[in-house]
Amino acid sequence: MAYDEAIADMMRADLGLRSGLSEKRMFGGICFLLDGNMVCAVHPRGAMYRVGKEAVAEALELGAGRMHMGERVMGGWADLSADHLDNDDLRAALTGMALAFVATLPAKGD
Repeated sequence: MAYDEAIADMMRADLGLRSGLSEKRMFGGICFLLDGNMVCAVHPRGAMYRVGKEAVAEALELGAGRMHMGERVMGGWADLSADHLDNDDLRAALTGMALAFVATLPAKGD
């Protein structure tokens, strides 16, 4: 099952134009990176945001879910199911949280 290109376009618009932003296909979806660090991604069932471990509780309170890879919970990541992707405010909040977290990380090479 491939990811939905319309969701990827929505995420591109949410991220806007910024220096250091790139895209990479992986895990059956597409990831968005800032200076080489993953910010968010579109996967076959929705989207995921790298909010950092300290912000996961806040993301859950806003309406996101925990991100799972198989049976493992991915610490520091929030999941947004396809059913919730039409919530512009929620996507904007998660995008802002992810960009703020990734801004704390050192840049990586390609």
